[in-house]
Amino acid sequence: MPTAMNTPPSSSEVYKNKIFRQEAGGVPTIEVEEEKWVPDAGSKNLAKLINEFRFERVLDSDPQTKKISLLGKIGGEDAILTCEKTHFMFEETVRRPSADGRSTPVFYHRENQYSCLTGIEGVQEISSNDIYYWGLSVIKQHLQKNPTAKLNLIYPATNIHIRRYDQQELHMVRETPEMYKKYVIPYIKKMTTSEMMKWVNNILYNGAEDHRIVYKHLDPHDEDGFLIFPDMKWDGVNLDALYLMAIVYREDIKSLRDLNSSHQEWLKKLNTTLRTIVPACFNYSIRPDELRIFVHYHPSFYHFHVHIVNVKHPGIGEEMGQGKTVLLDDIIETLNYLGPEGYMNRDLTYVIGENHSLWRHGFDRELDNQLKEDGIPRIPRSISNAIQ
Repeated sequence: MPTAMNTPPSSSEVYKNKIFRQEAGGVPTIEVEEEKWVPDAGSKNLAKLINEFRFERVLDSDPQTKKISLLGKIGGEDAILTCEKTHFMFEETVRRPSADGRSTPVFYHRENQYSCLTGIEGVQEISSNDIYYWGLSVIKQHLQKNPTAKLNLIYPATNIHIRRYDQQELHMVRETPEMYKKYVIPYIKKMTTSEMMKWVNNILYNGAEDHRIVYKHLDPHDEDGFLIFPDMKWDGVNLDALYLMAIVYREDIKSLRDLNSSHQEWLKKLNTTLRTIVPACFNYSIRPDELRIFVHYHPSFYHFHVHIVNVKHPGIGEEMGQGKTVLLDDIIETLNYLGPEGYMNRDLTYVIGENHSLWRHGFDRELDNQLKEDGIPRIPRSISNAIQ
C-alpha cells in the first residue's frame, strides 16, 4: 500500500506526518499522526563538515540563479560546496479543523511573519527617478521558516563531480543511434557499477533518507513501484521552488533511450499517479497543472527517474551541460511514431559540456564529422585565433 510523508523540519520540531491511502478510483484520503523526525543515524554532521571545508577555488558562479560552487578540501579529500540563495517567502498554508464537523480538513493561506514584506528590517535607497525607486534591504531570517541560502555538499567529491560543476564550454551535439552504441553504452556500464549506484540502491532498498520520502510505493517488486523524495535543488520550504524526484524500482530502464511503445501505458499510469499524488502530499497548495514532469537526457545517473518541478522554477538541470529536458507528456506522445525500437532508433540533439566524459572520448570528433557532412565550413583560422 502506498504511503506519503511531508519533508522534515529541524530535528527539534514536531511535524505532522501525513499518510495517504489511495482509494480505488478516488483522491487519496489523509490520516494525520504526530511524530518526531529522527535524522539518519549514519549521516555525518553537515555543520561540522562545512566548518572543516578549506576553500581552494571557485568552480562556477551564476548571478542569475544566485548560485556559487566552491572547490575545497575536507580532511585532505576534495569537496564541493554549492551555495544558492533561497526564494522569497510570502504566504503559508495553515490547517484547521472543519467548522461543520466534516472529516475533511480545511486549509487556508495567510501571510508569513517572515515574508518579503513584513520581514523587512531595514531599507537603504540607491536612487529614484520619477515613479521608480530602487534600493537594498535586510529581511528577517529564520533557519526553518525563511533560511538565507541552501547548501549542498559533495564529500568526498570525485573528478567526475568536479568536472560537472566546473565552468566549461558547451556544444550542441546530435547523438545518433550509432554513437549511442559506440560511446554511450560503454559509458553507462562504467556509470552503473555497484559502487556508483550505491546511493540510489540505499534509497530504494536500504532505508536511506526515509525521513525525507514524500511518497513511497511499498512493493519494490511491483513494476509500478516507485518513491518520491526532494531533489537537492529544493530548499524544502518554498513551494514556488518545489523540485522533487521520482525513482522507479524497475531496473530494466536506464534512460530515455530504453523507452519504446511497450512502455507507453506504464508511463501514462506513472504520469497520472504523480499528478494525483503530489498535490495531495502538499495539501493541494500546488495544482496538477502547476507541475512540470520531465526526464533528462543524459541523466545525472542511469536508473530511470522523473523530475517533478513547480512550473515557476527556472532551473531544470541544463545549466551544467547535462543535455536536454524532455516532458513526460511529450515522451508518451512521441512513442506513437517511433516504432517498436522507440528512442533507440532516433537521433537526439542536446547540449554537452567539454568536461563530460562522452565529449572527451569521441563526441568531439563526431561533432567535427557531422559539421562536415552538414556542409558547415570550418571557422577560418584567423578568426578562430582572434576569438581565442
